[in-house]
Amino acid sequence: MTDDWRKDRIGAALRGENPTVLRRLDAAFAVIGDVQFLPGYSVLLVDEPGVERLSELPRAKRRAFLDGTDLLGEAVERACRRLDPAFRRVNLEILGNTDPFLHAHVWPRFAWEPADLVGRPVWLYPPDRWSDERFRLGPRHDLLRETIGDELDRLRAAA
Repeated sequence: MTDDWRKDRIGAALRGENPTVLRRLDAAFAVIGDVQFLPGYSVLLVDEPGVERLSELPRAKRRAFLDGTDLLGEAVERACRRLDPAFRRVNLEILGNTDPFLHAHVWPRFAWEPADLVGRPVWLYPPDRWSDERFRLGPRHDLLRETIGDELDRLRAAA
């Protein structure tokens, strides 16, 4: 599979062609991030192409998107806590400054992060973390993907 899906992540998810999709939720797709320098990084993608802002959704769908963000955040938290004893917390962000579609970032944070970065926004990490092949999503992340997906299933079943 080529990386063409990256040009239209939401459309590719709707067509079943986005390989990062973990689960389909009520108003969005839970996906694992392209980079994993903080293992477990995930994103919630709105399931309507062309939606750029939370305010563009009807209230019920806004709530469903925010509920999905909460659900993905808790799933990442549970998975990362299980897989890494140095897990500290999850940060949730809806920014929209770069990609022109509604999405929410779920960033796990760890005690092993560099002291000068652990308490600061992820976006202050050096640029090489975003492009270095060592951190690119790949088969070595299969257990992480499976664990987050399983936690999403458990949380949804309990709701």
